[in-house]
Amino acid sequence: MEVGMKTEIRLRKDVDPKRTWDLTAIYGSEEDFNADAMKLKKLAEHMVETYKGKLRDAERINGCLDSLKVVQELSGLLGSFRYLAVSVDMTNNENQSKSMEISNLLSEAASKLSFIEAQILENDEAVLEKAMAENAENSHYLQELLRRKPHSLCSEVEKALATLSGVMNSPMNIYNKAKLQDMDFGSFQANGKSYPLSFVLFENEYDYAVDKDIRRAAFKAFSDKIRDYENTVAATYQTQVQKEKSLATLKGFDSVIDSLLFEQEVDKDLYNRQIDVLYEELAPHMRKYAKLLQRIHGLEVMTFNDLKLTVDPEYEPAITIDEAKDYVREGLGILGEEYTDMIDRAFKERWIDFVQNKGKSTGAFCSSPYGSHPYILISWTERMREVFVLAHELGHAGHFSLAHENQNPLNSRPSLYFIEAPSTMNEMIMADHLLKKKDDKRFRRWVLSSMISRTYYHNFVTHMLEAHFQRKVYNIIDEGGSVHAAKLNELKRETLEGFWGEEVKISEGAELTWMRQQHYYKGLYPYTYSAGLTIATEVSGRIRREGQVAVEDWKRVLRTGGLKNPLELARLAGVDISTDLPLRRTIAYIGEIIDELEKLTNELDKS
Repeated sequence: MEVGMKTEIRLRKDVDPKRTWDLTAIYGSEEDFNADAMKLKKLAEHMVETYKGKLRDAERINGCLDSLKVVQELSGLLGSFRYLAVSVDMTNNENQSKSMEISNLLSEAASKLSFIEAQILENDEAVLEKAMAENAENSHYLQELLRRKPHSLCSEVEKALATLSGVMNSPMNIYNKAKLQDMDFGSFQANGKSYPLSFVLFENEYDYAVDKDIRRAAFKAFSDKIRDYENTVAATYQTQVQKEKSLATLKGFDSVIDSLLFEQEVDKDLYNRQIDVLYEELAPHMRKYAKLLQRIHGLEVMTFNDLKLTVDPEYEPAITIDEAKDYVREGLGILGEEYTDMIDRAFKERWIDFVQNKGKSTGAFCSSPYGSHPYILISWTERMREVFVLAHELGHAGHFSLAHENQNPLNSRPSLYFIEAPSTMNEMIMADHLLKKKDDKRFRRWVLSSMISRTYYHNFVTHMLEAHFQRKVYNIIDEGGSVHAAKLNELKRETLEGFWGEEVKISEGAELTWMRQQHYYKGLYPYTYSAGLTIATEVSGRIRREGQVAVEDWKRVLRTGGLKNPLELARLAGVDISTDLPLRRTIAYIGEIIDELEKLTNELDKS
């Protein structure tokens, strides 16, 4: 077993509480929580009595929207408090029950208030224009309502959908229960030893293991176990996409994709370009990178199971959480004192859950409820690569901290298309910072390889291939078809083989990777990672060239929240995504890094 690799599966009660997040910043007690829950319930009832059937003039419309802001904030705080408690321990039945209770309350409130949008849109546009003129803070929300008007449903249908919102979200909940509660991976054998296995241990540890026997044995054991659930998970996913198709049809969209892109405020050209150009033009660079890994690790055959290997595994330093704080604080210092103060608070006030335990959500995320500070989930492995993960999630935290300070609850969240730009931007800033720290070939190779294996592989390869597969699924659903486990396996294998070609053997079990990611239950989320990183790559280049001017432009974008659409936000940062130039420049940049990695490896081999 490699140094630093953790194979212990702890229960939540056994972890160090100092390395967990502190949810008392949202609610210090159950009494405080219950008081806000009652406040929300009464406010919803008051709004029904005060505004239902009466939203016929600018004054009442603005009064209603001002109350709606309070509803939005309370709903976010209440929902986040329960969701965050569940996300760190899916085995806790008490928290599961509490989460369901608040979900029911939020659905009830949403159902009662579902009349607002439909009744506002019953007015002449002159009334809405008057309301915008009288209250600038509500202007963007009303403009967005007008944009949605052609696809709006009557108030009774909206009420029914709001009432069913808890049920509508059940596919992702069922998926997570299967993944984090029901799947018992036991252990596997390698090199005459037994190793414990779980979803988190595989994705955070064994998938990166340098020892080929451990890596291959873990992959087989992991794949065998998730295959036991493929039919159940496939049926759950089919329910999700069929739900999305039904909603798209109800709202008058020609396809699921049109419906989901309408929510993101972008068109099919941007969506298809992001997938197609990357799939065709990034592939040769990544195949070259795969061959470099094969050579470095002396592999007879390069397989899908080997793609997470690093260029120089012996060089990657172990790092403590406190050391990571110093790295990200120093690296992200270019964004100013306000930003570094946010980082200091994140560590001091326990915004971050670092520990690994049974039942904890896999991967990493940042939740940013309006009215409280953000919360970051990560499973710390004491490897230097986690600095990039931490910087990524702090990018989300910094984004929403600034957006919430400058925008109201109705305006603070931008399009999903843009949501990953601030996070991946921080990864680019960290890489640039590290490259300046010392002039050493091996260190430079490690930083550049981290950019490829972590930043670009994760966002430009993993999630893009998810998007490529996802588009095939939606096309089948739009044509009136359905998907089952065998079909999903077939589609995923086709996607992987088409991208990696003959250079990488797609291992048995690789076709099951559609079972490993909950992004499929969040609409067209996967492709937005590469979209965000395209913007981030361009902006980071601007910062290298122009310095503080570009930094201030970027911070202005973060403060803007959801007031502008993705093209406008990118333009504000100095990037024109209406053309394919930023994407093609980013692909060329990735190619340059891989070429330099090969050159540095050759030079280091000779020295």
